[in-house]
Amino acid sequence: MAGDYSRWSPEPRDFKAMLKKLSHEQLLQVLSEGLCSYCEEVIESRVSNLNFIQKSSSDDAISPKRKLNADADAYTPSPQAGDSTNSGRSKRFVSALSKPVINKQPVSDLPNFEIKLNDGPSRSVVGDDLVEDQKEFIRFSQVGRRKDFVHYENVNEKQINVLKGLELHTNVFNPDEQKEIVELVYSLQRMGQKRQLRARTYSEPRKWMRGKGRVTLQFGCCYNYAVDKNGNPPGIVRDEEVDPLPPLFKKMINRMVRWHVLPTSCVPDSCIVNIYDEGDCIPPHIDHHDFVRPFCTVSFLAECKILFGTTLKIINPGEFSGPFSLPLPLGSVLILNGNGADVAKHCVPSVPAKRISITFRKMDVSKLPYRYTPDPELVGIERLIPPPSSDSSRNRYHGKFDKLPNSENKVFSNEDDFPPLGKSTSSSRRSRR
Repeated sequence: MAGDYSRWSPEPRDFKAMLKKLSHEQLLQVLSEGLCSYCEEVIESRVSNLNFIQKSSSDDAISPKRKLNADADAYTPSPQAGDSTNSGRSKRFVSALSKPVINKQPVSDLPNFEIKLNDGPSRSVVGDDLVEDQKEFIRFSQVGRRKDFVHYENVNEKQINVLKGLELHTNVFNPDEQKEIVELVYSLQRMGQKRQLRARTYSEPRKWMRGKGRVTLQFGCCYNYAVDKNGNPPGIVRDEEVDPLPPLFKKMINRMVRWHVLPTSCVPDSCIVNIYDEGDCIPPHIDHHDFVRPFCTVSFLAECKILFGTTLKIINPGEFSGPFSLPLPLGSVLILNGNGADVAKHCVPSVPAKRISITFRKMDVSKLPYRYTPDPELVGIERLIPPPSSDSSRNRYHGKFDKLPNSENKVFSNEDDFPPLGKSTSSSRRSRR
């Protein structure tokens, strides 16, 4: 019969009872399906306040759309999670003391933004008035930051946290940027093999035993790992020249300073590139004090683990054991400072696959090469300051680019943890009430 819709009416159901059977993560996934990221965040906040919903096994469940972009490996599949092994060749080790870095920001569409390694935000208008600096703020808001690493050891008859000063910043470089950086490294390696770089810039020692013989490229200064053939001790060789930092590496430095990964007071002026083949490693050490703290390492191609502790044991060639293990995601930046740089040693066991790392460091002024001159492109870098945005501006872009910074954000100091931009804290929610 026309207009008779009763046969399509569903049977009455107890929806509250149905909801009680869902876990926190399942409920969030059902309710947020098809929503933009701003609405999804609102739903997540409300779901978190429901006390009758079963909590998932994770303390901080996130919906599928809100995963770290860093997990999208454009090159080599990450090793499978497994138990602790010292070699690191076949299994990925996640320490019980090392919680995953979780950043609950929308990332599904953002990697497509053309935010390359910038020297500063462009003012050109894109699409419906979404300017480059606003896109940069969105990328900046996606960076996951963790600074709460803890492992106590007895040092000089005192229990201290030997990891104090470590920071892990994830999603700093997206897959497209990682690819661009890796291609440059391979190009520089080919130049070194053809002797188109300065003699001490490129080094490819013979692999005389497992774990030995990784390829290195040095820029900005020449560094000795051991006494060289001319009798120079370990450290910066002040009368030896290497090639200057490539432009793309300077843009990486710019990115890390602007995005609050590195302090403006410690802008790197040198770097060393390590190109690992499967099985290569770095033995236990503390970085030379010819370089000031903090310094940082950026990871590419394959995830690996890094071990920390005041005592790291060598078991076999390339196999080490230590009390704390930290996985290094692709595109992440590990900051070493304080006890994490000067009390705890660190090492990289044999890597499970081809890997590249770039360690950026600032030279001590008393150890600068004799012919050193500051690079003007690395002077006066300013940190990105998220501007306040009104509700009208949120509505203007709502559903178009999902997320822009809002007025609840503040300017952060080095000691602050960085909550995602646009994410209100529980205290701020209470104050609004």
